[in-house]
Amino acid sequence: MAVNNPWTWGLGRRKKSIARVRLKPGSGGFIVNGRSMEEFFPTMQAAIAARSPLVATESETTYDVFCNVKGGGLTGQSEAVSLGISRALKTINPATFDILRENGLLTRDARAKERKKYGRRGARRGFQFSKR
Repeated sequence: MAVNNPWTWGLGRRKKSIARVRLKPGSGGFIVNGRSMEEFFPTMQAAIAARSPLVATESETTYDVFCNVKGGGLTGQSEAVSLGISRALKTINPATFDILRENGLLTRDARAKERKKYGRRGARRGFQFSKR
C-alpha cells in the first residue's frame, strides 16, 4: 500500500549537533525547534549557513523547512541543519546533486573536539615545566 507522504527527511550532523530536517512543498517557511529561523539563529552567519543549500539550488520559496536540532552550539547546529537540508533536497531532486556537491554542502564535516589525554592539562597542552 503506497502512502502519499509530502515530507522528505534529511539527517545532518556536525560536532555534537544532530539535526532532523523535514521538507515539504510550500512557500519558504523555516521553523527550527518550533521557532522561526531568525529567532533560533540570531547571528547572520548561522542563518546564512543554515539556508545555504536552498540558496544554492534556488529553492528558497519552493519548500517549507521544519527542523529539530539538539546538542552542540550555534555553529554546529546551523551546519547540521545545512547538511540535513542538502540531503533532503538531493532525495527530492537528484539533479541538484552536482550543485550541492560543487558548493561542498553534501560533505559531512568530521572535525570534532579532541579528547583530553592523561598526564596532560588538555588534549595537547602539558603542564608547565619547572627546571628549578
